[in-house]
Amino acid sequence: MSEFLATINGYIWSNGLIYLCLAAGVYFSVRSRFVQVRQIPEMIRLMMSGEKSPSGVSSFQALTMSLSGRVGTGNIAGVATAIAFGGPGALFWMWAVAFLGASTSFVECTLGQIYKTRDHLTGEYRGGPAYYFSKAMAHTRVAAPFKIYGIVFAAVTVLACGLLLPSVQSNSMASAMHQAWGVQQWVVAVGTVIVLAFVIIGGVKRIAAFASVVVPFMAIVYIVLALIIVLANAGQIPEVFRLIFASAFGADSAFGAIIGSAVMWGVKRGVYSNEAGQGTGPHSAAAAEVSHPAKQGLVQAFAVYVDTLFICTATGFLILSTGAYRVFDGESASSPVLAEGGALPSDAAVGPAFAQVGFDTLWSGAGATFVAVSLAFFCLTTIIAYYYMAETNLRFLLGKYSTIPVPLIRGTLGSNLTLLLQTAILVSCVVGAVSTATEAWTLGDIGVGLMAWLNIIGIIILQQPAYKALRDYERQQRAGKDPVFDPLALNITGATFWESYKPTTKDPVKTTA
Repeated sequence: MSEFLATINGYIWSNGLIYLCLAAGVYFSVRSRFVQVRQIPEMIRLMMSGEKSPSGVSSFQALTMSLSGRVGTGNIAGVATAIAFGGPGALFWMWAVAFLGASTSFVECTLGQIYKTRDHLTGEYRGGPAYYFSKAMAHTRVAAPFKIYGIVFAAVTVLACGLLLPSVQSNSMASAMHQAWGVQQWVVAVGTVIVLAFVIIGGVKRIAAFASVVVPFMAIVYIVLALIIVLANAGQIPEVFRLIFASAFGADSAFGAIIGSAVMWGVKRGVYSNEAGQGTGPHSAAAAEVSHPAKQGLVQAFAVYVDTLFICTATGFLILSTGAYRVFDGESASSPVLAEGGALPSDAAVGPAFAQVGFDTLWSGAGATFVAVSLAFFCLTTIIAYYYMAETNLRFLLGKYSTIPVPLIRGTLGSNLTLLLQTAILVSCVVGAVSTATEAWTLGDIGVGLMAWLNIIGIIILQQPAYKALRDYERQQRAGKDPVFDPLALNITGATFWESYKPTTKDPVKTTA
């Protein structure tokens, strides 16, 4: 079974997907005139503004919901894996895909806002790739193929976020706790199920409230403590930069043979971590209460920076500056060792242990505990975000049939399938916690890859409304207004929510860009 999954993963994560992620980022950056650089001040302002409503969450809550999906095991175990199999240069390619991916995130998340809808059962805003694939071309001759495309994406997302991806998070969490405290994996699985059952049954509002408190706090604490370790090893910083850039471009003889692996692992783990182009960010972006879609597009673009340029970089520098790394000449930990920093014990597994040993170099015994606690929060919030995305796409698939009563079973088709989805994601967490890391990561990569292929190709075709929204936003911004979106004035069809939208305020505001 493991060999079969590895073969499938190899096809999905071929060079084609690597090049597609990079090329799309370059293309969107040029088309948007590098919005990810020009609008940084506005991104920061928008993060702290915005109002929530009975139907939508605030911009900040939508950001933290998105970060709860982005910030997870990929920021710790994912960085360690990239360095182990791609060399220190993989970190450079994670930076590259984050910088370019911020423009991709802007496009997909702006589209998510433009084509969002109001859930007829809960009244909450829903949106994402399945919605914009089916609605953007609804009034054209290619409406049917794009509706089918949306259905395919929704089905893949339910599979990926409901079954494949949660297992990676629970596996890393269980591994870190076992490393730190010797806790058996099944115990972690039971605790995870209890916590998740309480949160996910509460719906999007409880998810947003939980994420808005946990994610910023844990991210700040993690970055600060990692930087303390790096500063304690300040003398190693020049060598860390040398290792990263020499390895990234094959200038170091030790890593010259794996330059291709550096690119592949950097892009793969970068996309897994920051999710730019994967199609997950638009789900939380669509849940926000904003007066203009570009607002949330800008906020979500900044989320990519927070995830990769801040948190992943902190992990990478922590691992490299303390020597808590080992690089293999192959795709598994059984491959020959190319280089190592000297701090890892011989039996250290690839994953959270790299960061745990790095922290232990300054706080002996406490590092493993801190990483285990950090992963517990990061992974739990990520699993919760996965559930929200899976549920959103399940609602899309059911459509009007969600209210159909189910004979012999109490409730409607929608409520029963939602309960089934909740059960499936809890089972996935249990299975992931007691599985091997290799199997869990392979399943996760398959899920990420499938979504990325479908979403990136789709937004390349549908990109134009995002640029229209950006130009409209910047025009109103220059006029000193709080931008308000009117799709009909921009000749954007299918944005049915916005055609009848009434903003809560039209008061001009001073902007910073």
